[in-house]
Amino acid sequence: MKPHPLFEGEFLRGTVFRPRRKKLFVTFRQRVGDPGSFEDASPVMGFVTDGYAHLHLQSRWNDWFINPETEALEAAMARFVGRYDEVVAMGFSMGGYGALRFARALKVDRVMAISPQVSIDREVVPFDKRYRAEGQGWDGLRGALIGTEARGAVLVDPFKPLDVRHGRMICALFPRLELVMLPNGGHPATRALKQGGRFDWLKTELAGGLPDPQEIARVHREVRRKSESYWRHLAQVARWRGREALAEVAEARAKALLERA
Repeated sequence: MKPHPLFEGEFLRGTVFRPRRKKLFVTFRQRVGDPGSFEDASPVMGFVTDGYAHLHLQSRWNDWFINPETEALEAAMARFVGRYDEVVAMGFSMGGYGALRFARALKVDRVMAISPQVSIDREVVPFDKRYRAEGQGWDGLRGALIGTEARGAVLVDPFKPLDVRHGRMICALFPRLELVMLPNGGHPATRALKQGGRFDWLKTELAGGLPDPQEIARVHREVRRKSESYWRHLAQVARWRGREALAEVAEARAKALLERA
């Protein structure tokens, strides 16, 4: 499938597949362990085969898409999205922040942000020290989220208290988003859904309309016992709470699932 460049800068890149469609799905690169280069973009086939164009946005560095090219990318997207009847966005962690940061420029109708950050500005989130290295010199004014009327969900693990605080701050800015708790989902919070074979279901739900937050939580409960990640996180929480017997059982189940994989 031929990729079409929307934006090609030194810091940011946007690549489109099937641009002539009437619906647009937008994804965002998440924080990577070895930044400094762009990846070859590929289409999300579940959306492309359902009649969507697909736009994938990348930042060369783990800068949460905030750099000297941010406004130029926004302008290019604002010109581009006028052709679409519907815009849907999805992102994980840094990518989830990106989906929210660019929701206005993209005219996003529906969004699913998975374990996103409201900011990495230490003045805004002094409680979160995880991204202090990337936050050095970060432009908090340029990076501030501006709420929209986009509908959707913010998915977090309730045992990741920093992610929960970010999620609540985001939902205060975006009044039509709902905070959905996926216990021991990890970071990002959909690991159990993925290991349980239901992440494609989640994407299908988003493609078809607004996913029911209660149904997302129900499916998470249904598949979590099949997830090594779920049991591993449960073991960590149990040990933190002094429940050593439960921690040992959870660790054994995580090990068994990992050996079967």
